[in-house]
Amino acid sequence: MQHAETVTFGGSALDRAAHLRGDAQQMAQLWQKPDTQVVPLWRGKPLVLAESLDQLHWLRAQDPLVSARQCDAVFLGLDEDGQARFAADLSDWQPDVLPEDLNAFVDLSLQHHPDLPETVGFAELRRVMARLSARDAEYAAMARGLFEWHRSHGFCSNCGAPNTRSFAGWQATCSSCGRHHFPRTDPVVIMLITRGNSVLMGRSPGWPEGMYSLLAGFVEPGETIEAAVRRETFEEAGIRVGGVSYLASQPWPFPASLMMGCRGQAVTDDIKIDPEEIEDALWVSREEMLLSFAGEHSEIAPARSGAIARFLLENWLADRLD
Repeated sequence: MQHAETVTFGGSALDRAAHLRGDAQQMAQLWQKPDTQVVPLWRGKPLVLAESLDQLHWLRAQDPLVSARQCDAVFLGLDEDGQARFAADLSDWQPDVLPEDLNAFVDLSLQHHPDLPETVGFAELRRVMARLSARDAEYAAMARGLFEWHRSHGFCSNCGAPNTRSFAGWQATCSSCGRHHFPRTDPVVIMLITRGNSVLMGRSPGWPEGMYSLLAGFVEPGETIEAAVRRETFEEAGIRVGGVSYLASQPWPFPASLMMGCRGQAVTDDIKIDPEEIEDALWVSREEMLLSFAGEHSEIAPARSGAIARFLLENWLADRLD
């Protein structure tokens, strides 16, 4: 697929400088440089410009809010000019008021830290992801995914002792047995299943009213991508799939997935959903999908902007899947 890497979080040719991660002295020197920049996150929400929501807001590494957090910071890489970029987790800060929609499917809240100007705030990444530049989106996805992994892997799976962060945030090392643990990524297939002029769409319980998306599911151990596409489609919607081809992938740090977009040709069309998996499924024609994307369909709302489902559907409608 020619446009595959233009998907949100698709990458920006960032130099992640992985060869520097194990050099503690080099990391300390980079942290002390006056041009080193740090993006703070709070409970997975990156700091952005509050009005436009289209740029990350960076702090100097020597800013009082982050200067003492180097040992728990994550090294993100080097910009084109060699400027070092880090991320710092401020989740230990407790706002005076927590909104009801915090980290909900649709979280429109902004958190303003008292030591920062009102012009910036912590925003849910799914809300702002489609507005960020490719580089900012890559930084934010990387930082969110790593901090969430550290949050859920505080203890060694081998002996149960506490882990400590190492390798500039890219490893967790057991304080007792010394076992090294590495960030986890879960493979997920997301399927553009077509039959004639229509595409198969589904919705999960709890989604906003009218919202439909492509079917998706986790790849199981010992399973190929193609087999996962066929199995998940049949389990969720009762549709048999023949030929399967790969289209594009998207890192999805909610919390730690790699979405592998595929196209599948349905060989049956009678839908029989598994209510334990999804709430509804239906075939949607190109004409109906165009109305949905234009906001003119009376029943079907499109997939979330920035998600690979929307990206695949847009390219399907434009006949750009090759």
